Amino acid sequence: MKIGDLSHATGVQAETIRYYEKAGLLQPPAREANGYRRYGDQHLERLAFVRHCRALDIPLADVKRLLDFVDHARGDCGDINDLIDAQLLRVRARLASLRALERQLAALRERCGAHRATHECGILHELVAAAHGEACACHPGGASR
Repeated sequence: MKIGDLSHATGVQAETIRYYEKAGLLQPPAREANGYRRYGDQHLERLAFVRHCRALDIPLADVKRLLDFVDHARGDCGDINDLIDAQLLRVRARLASLRALERQLAALRERCGAHRATHECGILHELVAAAHGEACACHPGGASR
């Protein structure tokens, strides 16, 4: 199959497929006489693996390590468990950050409960105060510039 077919089958853009090739995540495909890349089922399966890992937000360097485990099965899976544990820590940290952001936005939203003239908007007043380095509803200690 050509790169467009592989792209269509996996939902991965052709530019991304080429990038994955350069990064060593996909084996270089065979070339036809006209220079077109010719992909096989092994490319489809490997790209689906990469895509699934990326959907889990696993960094490309870790995807490459996982592919190495797939290609060279050896020992136990302790290193794989460690890799996923590290990803879980990153996700949990990001969730905590998002919860803090949610609280900040909710505090800001509470400053303007009704439709009024823009110059009377509590949200805008808070944002302008923060721009001046003053404390605001979403950053009570003062915003950093």
